[in-house]
Amino acid sequence: MQKNAVGWFEIPVENMERAIAFYENVLKVKLKRNKIGNHDMAWFPWEDGSYGSCGSLVCHPEFYRPSKNGVLIYFTAPSGDLNNELARVNKAGGKVVGEKEKISEEHGFLAIIIDSEGNRVALHSKK
Repeated sequence: MQKNAVGWFEIPVENMERAIAFYENVLKVKLKRNKIGNHDMAWFPWEDGSYGSCGSLVCHPEFYRPSKNGVLIYFTAPSGDLNNELARVNKAGGKVVGEKEKISEEHGFLAIIIDSEGNRVALHSKK
């Protein structure tokens, strides 16, 4: 059985309500908010045994700081064509900083955005 290299990811946020609204609007998914100790988290939806990794938004003033220069996480566009998600980025409080570009025939397309918290993230789709 093939395993994915990434088992979990965490995206730093300063304003959880704003960040949840951003990702729910852009990706058209519902995040589940959880508070674990001093960590305020909002989990992205996942299914056991499915392709890809699961992860969370995390707010903790001492340990997490949003950044546009850190690790780059790629979100698979739920619509199948990242143009749909890109069209919602600015309205949701983010900014498109790298327009849709072709990676290759085999790997599809990517675009780079800055989320509502200042994190650089990527969107990916085959179309």
